[in-house]
Amino acid sequence: MSTPEPGKTIVQRAPEFAGGVLRTILEFAIEGNGTVPGAKSAAAKALTSRGEHEAAVDWLLRQHVALAGAQGLLTNIGGLVTLPVALPANLAGLAVVQMRMIAAIAHLRGYDVDDRRMRVALTLLMLGEEEVRRQIVSGRLPTSPMVIATAPVFDPVLEASVSERVFGDLGAKMAGKHVVVLVAKRIPLVGGGIGAATDSYLTYALGQYAKREFVRRRA
Repeated sequence: MSTPEPGKTIVQRAPEFAGGVLRTILEFAIEGNGTVPGAKSAAAKALTSRGEHEAAVDWLLRQHVALAGAQGLLTNIGGLVTLPVALPANLAGLAVVQMRMIAAIAHLRGYDVDDRRMRVALTLLMLGEEEVRRQIVSGRLPTSPMVIATAPVFDPVLEASVSERVFGDLGAKMAGKHVVVLVAKRIPLVGGGIGAATDSYLTYALGQYAKREFVRRRA
């Protein structure tokens, strides 16, 4: 993450901060590390297992829906006492799972997930189909993830705008979910179940959107 310029206010630094956080999450989701395989490795494993690209895409989607549910359960199972810690942990965990899923789907469909335009497109897709459509209609966003992914040039101004919107939306979604879960957290196991179901549903919907948006480019 870059060092902020001196003299900038917190508000002025918001896009820079949001962009840095999302780039870190996206890089980890795509590249992985020594113990957690990234999107490209997950895609290769799925293709080896299923033998065909579209079957691998469907398998990856199911796998990541299950992973989202598992991490949602684990980060929501502690009851009310863990809420201040669980919310940021759940936000980061869910974002990594979802980012890895959509990047793996794009990779299997023939897109270069290392391309900066593609990374902006992947970030934008995290808003979800309905929100992307709403912001395009309102003029707050210029176009769809697919068009950004295949644009002739990279646009750093668009990258900053997308990062700020997606970062704010992720926080709002998780805060809203935890408001609903809050009452159920008085019975911790019930709260965990609601968290798991919500994260699984959000991840499934995002995977279906990625499948529709990133049309197949491989021969």
